[in-house]
Amino acid sequence: MKKLILACSLFYTLACEAQSAFSITAGPQITTADYKANKVRQPTEHKWGVFAGVGWKIPFETRVYFAPEIFYSLKGYRVQFNQYLFPPGPDARDNDTRIHCLELAALLHADLGAQPSHFFLRGGVALDFQLYGKERYRTSSGNLVEKKMIYDFGEYGRYSANAIAQIGYETEGGFFVAARYSYGIANISNADEGPNIHHVAYGLGVGFFFRNDRIVIDTRNRE
Repeated sequence: MKKLILACSLFYTLACEAQSAFSITAGPQITTADYKANKVRQPTEHKWGVFAGVGWKIPFETRVYFAPEIFYSLKGYRVQFNQYLFPPGPDARDNDTRIHCLELAALLHADLGAQPSHFFLRGGVALDFQLYGKERYRTSSGNLVEKKMIYDFGEYGRYSANAIAQIGYETEGGFFVAARYSYGIANISNADEGPNIHHVAYGLGVGFFFRNDRIVIDTRNRE
């Protein structure tokens, strides 16, 4: 444990000395799902959501950075079924979901140019924790069912993972805007022979970098 604490402290010190930057970002996103039942893609519709979080930009190569993020993401999807499947129910003919997620992302950031204002690219993977969700669907008999999404074996999965890609522009003052794309690389359904459900999200975020620039004191003699 002492070695782990020492390693974390050393990593933090080196990151600060390397002029790292913290960031905040938020924005709207359009979310849906890549939804298949028995290997047949089901018709889906998009829903509006939001995301917001903080990040850390740590240099380790010229214009290349490690850029971890932690952020809240509101997702969901609407789907029409052409066959019955569980979840959500053996006689459900559609489903409308709203899911609150927390994501921990490990990203690489590359500045495209040496100018203070420049474009950049980011990419990597994120662990996705489904904190809470609700679903609403109609059965074959026309009944409306509204309930909390159940996270358990044979139901929905609490944990998932996403691949993330971003392209953005950063100004000399630290403001930035970035377009984001996220695709679920893990199925959020835990049911045996159940559907394959993968999150899909398109977002546009704005944010600001708080740079940890070191203060340099000029001690040269002046005439």
